[in-house]
Amino acid sequence: MSNPAQTKIDKSGNFTGSFTLGGKAVRRLGYGAMQLAGPGVFGPPKDRDAAIAVLRHAVEAGVNHIDTSDFYGPHVTNRLIREALAPYPDDLLIVTKVGARRGADASWLQASSPEELRQAVHDNLRNLGLDVLDVVNMRLWGDHGHAPAEGPVERELSVLAELQQQGLIRHIGLSNATARQVEEGRRVCEIVCVQNHYNLVHRADDALIDDLAAKGIAYVPFFPLGGFSPIQSGLLSDVASRLGATPMQVALAWLLNRAPNILPIPGTSSVKHLQENLAAADLVLPADALEALDKLGKDA
Repeated sequence: MSNPAQTKIDKSGNFTGSFTLGGKAVRRLGYGAMQLAGPGVFGPPKDRDAAIAVLRHAVEAGVNHIDTSDFYGPHVTNRLIREALAPYPDDLLIVTKVGARRGADASWLQASSPEELRQAVHDNLRNLGLDVLDVVNMRLWGDHGHAPAEGPVERELSVLAELQQQGLIRHIGLSNATARQVEEGRRVCEIVCVQNHYNLVHRADDALIDDLAAKGIAYVPFFPLGGFSPIQSGLLSDVASRLGATPMQVALAWLLNRAPNILPIPGTSSVKHLQENLAAADLVLPADALEALDKLGKDA
């Protein structure tokens, strides 16, 4: 068996099919730009040329779904995307998010007042060099970092809906949201995607994913390897070794296998790692591997 990391992927590949997001058919394996900023997602990248190369290679390889935000850096990843890719290919979907800002000490701060949301949309437009944003996710704030917490979303989404009516936003999504918040949000505006923490061992959104799939709404998981215990990481590594793949490739292949509306956005600042991540789409997980991986999640 050839090493999946060596598999060549180009624009003739479909990354295990496509899913409609923001009115465009995007390949299911996308790219998250967060890691292009400096340490802690703050400040400029260590190697600007390498960051530009990763973005260009992603698009050349066929990626047409890039996730970003103007609070990455801040402003860093959006400006890199503009420098590397503008004028943008017609099939490229750029998804950004609002609802946070960065403190001078690199802290993450909530920024969800109407004024802050309007400013964030205009910042994203300016730094990406766009007249309209394809998709804007409203990043909600939970009690503990990336854990969603119940709370109203009507005020924030009403602001984004107003900007949508003005022609500055095409589509709206939610990030770090509960199922109840998704349903509340859908009463305010159409929700085209939900972006939450989900992976092999972080399975709290299983029911939500299935519900969204039935409604044709995309689910974009982040932290594909986040929250693994040493034992869980060891079991994942054992499966990967048996398949001649990397643990990241196996984790991504499992996500692609989990549901047709799941659109992973693995991030990296390395072309080599990008190639490895994209090759996960060609990795076939045999039945016994899927059984072991599914059990890993149930035991989490």
